[in-house]
Amino acid sequence: MIVIGPYVRMRRGDADAQTNDGVRDSEARIDEAAGLARAIELTVVEALIAPISQIRPATYLGKGKVEEITGLIAGHDIELVVMDCALSPIQQRNLEKAWNTKVLDRTGLILEIFGRRAKTKEGSLQVELAHLNYQRSRLVRSWTHLERQRGGFGFMGGPGETQIEADRRLIGDRITRLENEIKKVQATRRLHRAGRQRVPYRVVALVGYTNAGKSTLFNRLTRAEVQAADMLFATLDPTLRALSLPHGGKAMLSDTVGFISNLPTQLVAAFRATLEEVLEADIILHVRDISHEDAEAQERDVDAVLRQLGIDPDAGARLLEVWNKIDRFDPEERENLRNIAARRPPERPCFLVSAETGEGIEALLTAIEDRLAATRITLDLSIEASDGAGISWLHRNAEVLAKELHDDRFDMTVRVDETKRDIVVSRFGAVPRAA
Repeated sequence: MIVIGPYVRMRRGDADAQTNDGVRDSEARIDEAAGLARAIELTVVEALIAPISQIRPATYLGKGKVEEITGLIAGHDIELVVMDCALSPIQQRNLEKAWNTKVLDRTGLILEIFGRRAKTKEGSLQVELAHLNYQRSRLVRSWTHLERQRGGFGFMGGPGETQIEADRRLIGDRITRLENEIKKVQATRRLHRAGRQRVPYRVVALVGYTNAGKSTLFNRLTRAEVQAADMLFATLDPTLRALSLPHGGKAMLSDTVGFISNLPTQLVAAFRATLEEVLEADIILHVRDISHEDAEAQERDVDAVLRQLGIDPDAGARLLEVWNKIDRFDPEERENLRNIAARRPPERPCFLVSAETGEGIEALLTAIEDRLAATRITLDLSIEASDGAGISWLHRNAEVLAKELHDDRFDMTVRVDETKRDIVVSRFGAVPRAA
């Protein structure tokens, strides 16, 4: 297969130019597109950048570039061409005719990856919904071999049009059924969240660009064994695991689907049920591959998706940046990164870690605990040593910060949610600690 990056040459801030991303490095973009293709085991014969001055309505590329690629396809016996852009149905059809081969745009390729990676029923439902919404506008391509007659008055469609309309109705019916099933998924997730709110477990969600190391960090923090590989979209289905904090407290850590530049709107809409875990999270960890040459552009892409979800990355204290993969830097470069991190504004703190080696993990866990503790109340209490049930309840429902035995009583310092305060005070005679 061939991967083509048809990137528009433009000046930064040129609002009239139609382009996917006017500030991203072209080499990094074509490397990412080739990585997407390899993620589903496609053999990339050629990955080339095709600079264009303007987008052609019929073929996206200019006539000369189309002819040049025609020769390249013939010379290598290519079966698939991936265009790293969003093609209209007409552009896709015209390029397939010109090249006599299958053509996928960026959206189609990402949907193909998601379709192969979805393992759970929920993930499969969401991918199928996104794919059908994408395919519905492209049905005309599937029936170009059928006759498209018109009656004398213009209201009688030929057999091709009849088949297209029938397929559209079938797809529309299937979309309606999928949307109803996904609503049930959303209701189930709401019940799960309500259940978690009845216990002192807060939710910490991981977000980030695909292949930023979220799953590796997830495994490091929770000692889980979620699949982690050096490829784009290695994991797709959401995962929740218990996270142990330094002072014995617990939280729930959620690993979500990775983001990517120009993430298809169909996927953002379809995966909203999954991404609601991010909306409801008490803390959001934005994991960045700080060693990547396009790290800043990737940060903007993730921020853009967060805004689509209704989360302002510049507001609120619940978002922490995690600069991952610092093990790829030498000591001098790491010190430079630490100086940059130290100059960050307090509302956008960042933490340097290596999910691979474990460097910086303890500091990150402490920061998570401190953020969660900001909305909790610290109480001092004295409880009889013989009250095993009460001591056990405290360990299950609160963070035990200190515990000392004096004669036959335990003097304890615990930290609890506001919702648990009255229970602890009434049952154990606890006294709030002065600020």
